[in-house]
Amino acid sequence: MTAAPPSATDVLIVGAGIAGASLAAALAPWRRVMMIEAEDSPGYHATGRSAAFWHETYGGARVQPLSVASFDTLAHPAPEFSERGFLSPRAALTIGHRGEVAAVDAFTAEFAAKGVDVVRLGAPDIAQRIPGVRAEWSEAAYEAACSDIDVSALHAAYLRAAKRDGAHLAIRAPLESARRVGAGWEVRIGGETIRAAQIVNAAGAWADRVATVCGVAPVGIQPYRRTVIQLRLGVAVPAELPLIVHVGGDFYFKGESEGRVWLSPHDETPVDPHDAAPEDVDVAIAIDRLQAVVDWPVAAVERKWAGLRSFAPDRVPVFGVDPHQPGFIWCAGQGGVGIQTSPAIAALLAAELGAPSPEGAIGAVDPTPFAPSRFA
Repeated sequence: MTAAPPSATDVLIVGAGIAGASLAAALAPWRRVMMIEAEDSPGYHATGRSAAFWHETYGGARVQPLSVASFDTLAHPAPEFSERGFLSPRAALTIGHRGEVAAVDAFTAEFAAKGVDVVRLGAPDIAQRIPGVRAEWSEAAYEAACSDIDVSALHAAYLRAAKRDGAHLAIRAPLESARRVGAGWEVRIGGETIRAAQIVNAAGAWADRVATVCGVAPVGIQPYRRTVIQLRLGVAVPAELPLIVHVGGDFYFKGESEGRVWLSPHDETPVDPHDAAPEDVDVAIAIDRLQAVVDWPVAAVERKWAGLRSFAPDRVPVFGVDPHQPGFIWCAGQGGVGIQTSPAIAALLAAELGAPSPEGAIGAVDPTPFAPSRFA
């Protein structure tokens, strides 16, 4: 652990990745907050390995309100939070081959009806935006607003804001046990015992295990391995290449620097919580899928890594008070959208725990569809 933890806190947040850190930043001005992190540094398993982007349609229509509400905070944060924004313009193409016309049409219609600035494109426009694209990839939906997220800077800003407002962070401090004592909890962490009025489960892939330690019924959070590789190409693909996402979910890739791309086979391999590493077969699948889309020669695999994405059974984030244990709060199951939705989820959940209700776009979001009571 770091410096000795306080003997008592109002809110104990288990996990200091993007979910826990953003909530701590939103809540610390109003409640005593402590974060505990089992690893040597916060955000080790998912946050620190994300190829994150803000993509309004990513995660589906049920998640879209959280993404939209989070945009302004990510693009134009308050000066005391960050001197600069966290987004860099990228644009996105959701593409399909000739046999996927109906799928791309349906995607475009669904999100256009929700007010998303999405434009249907055909083969000539696709070829203009993706040099070397193969002729059969003739269908696309274009979103100009897609942006890269500086994940490291965002996560650091959350941690910095939480610390400034008095939140305590303990690293190498796994949750060992927790039991109800009166109206609160007695918790063992890293060999120390503290009292907490409430526990927030922001443990990512370990969320169901944390619930079990606390005597709370799991909701079915399943971790999945996701592989990303950086390729050096034999052609001068521009660094500003849009995010290219397959409408059927078989791949995504985007420009990284001149002649380099980040590529994923969009794999979701169910795994137990662990320190994920890429499998050679997933790397090979990713390259094969890329070469079915474009005629770019691959010069080298420069980097490869894997992280964990965790989903609830309905693939929608879970945040709110547990219906059977009021002292236990969920903030889990964000899948691949936890970073782009973190401002909205943190503000909405903090309001449930004693912070003022958010205003503006975030305040207009109904948190009910994301409550853990839907699994009761």
